[in-house]
Amino acid sequence: MQLLFVADPLASFKIHKDSTFAMMQAAAARGHGLWACEPKDLAWRDGKLMGRVFPLALVSPPQSPPLAAGKPVRSPPLVGGKQGGDWYEAGNHEWRRLSEFGAVLMRKDPPFDQEFLYATYLLELAEREGARVFNRPAALRDFNEKLAIARFPQFTVPTLVSSRAEEIREFLAEQGDIVVKPLNAMGGASVFRVRPGDANLGVIVETLTQHETTTIMAQRYIPEIVDGDKRILLIDGEAVPFCLARIPAPGETRGNLAAGGTGVARPLTERDWQIARTLGPTLKQAGLLLVGLDVIGDWLTEVNVTSPTCFREIMEQTGCDVAGLFLEALERACA
Repeated sequence: MQLLFVADPLASFKIHKDSTFAMMQAAAARGHGLWACEPKDLAWRDGKLMGRVFPLALVSPPQSPPLAAGKPVRSPPLVGGKQGGDWYEAGNHEWRRLSEFGAVLMRKDPPFDQEFLYATYLLELAEREGARVFNRPAALRDFNEKLAIARFPQFTVPTLVSSRAEEIREFLAEQGDIVVKPLNAMGGASVFRVRPGDANLGVIVETLTQHETTTIMAQRYIPEIVDGDKRILLIDGEAVPFCLARIPAPGETRGNLAAGGTGVARPLTERDWQIARTLGPTLKQAGLLLVGLDVIGDWLTEVNVTSPTCFREIMEQTGCDVAGLFLEALERACA
């Protein structure tokens, strides 16, 4: 099967922790062909959804540690490859219809901005032409990674979504300790913990809401963050039995790895399983093959659907072949 990855530039990948790279390794090991492009390479013309794509082959990266599931895979070399990096060789670009590929994997990282939105519209056009896109473009739009928790209020702490400074201040007064964050970012970007009397409250709210023109989220602070912000992976509605607890660095309130957190793989707790088993069928039915749930303590804080990560950390620490499980689910979905 020929797989097309719609992602950020390959040169930007941090392969020691990149889940898309882990997917590529697993796909190559199973004999699938690899192709790539960026969202800006998608185009609709004369009633056809096209992509300016290129084939790629993986090479053994010199600084990539072996995966628990096996050593890094080397794909067959490309004929006429003209570019590449430490870990891949790339062939020439060519225009192809997305419906020609066995599967299209949308793996562009947030922010979920206007360009990301336009990409989902284009990918939806490709679906209408027969392309199989994962995660489904409509689901990427419908399940905002912050707002999606509103569908499952039984698992959430008190939460406010608003752009009004007065409401945010009232919510802070009620809860006593809150976290505020944008609705379209990732990696802990622009996440603030604020408490009553914080001298920076005004500027934080002004900055995040852009003077009450942008909607943000506020949530009651969850003290269990000191034990880690758990990433639970759902593949085709089923939970991977291990999560990655991202433990904040000293002096930090954010556990995100991008914010300096340390990832520790752990078995799921009973509460984790309860959340996963409740959400799994709904998310699968929506066309979300891969989801990353964020859970702090006993509480669901985010439902990540754009480019869920933490494959490699879980694989290397536990031996659980997360990438292999994902490829098996993808093959079933495309059969």
